[in-house]
Amino acid sequence: MVYAIFKISKENEGIIDEIKKDDLVSRQSIWNRSSASLGIEGDFIFLKIEGEEKAIEKAKEILRDKADLLEGKEKEDINEKFVADDEKASEGMGFIFG
Repeated sequence: MVYAIFKISKENEGIIDEIKKDDLVSRQSIWNRSSASLGIEGDFIFLKIEGEEKAIEKAKEILRDKADLLEGKEKEDINEKFVADDEKASEGMGFIFG
């Protein structure tokens, strides 16, 4: 599976709902996190979409003028933060239901 991460300013946050309404893109794994929750300065939302390449391309098309597509090291660094955040959440659920 492929993934893309987009950086969205707070004023364009509504585009996330638009993405989730698209039939193809909405069937992929979609996560969003605020920059603050990932320990990053600024007032942004990071949107990660993982799934079929065709759906990722469609998401890029929809978000073209309203979000920045992350590439290279920045993309990898943000993805690591998403993974770490999910692992923390899983550990917490394990503790609760353990």
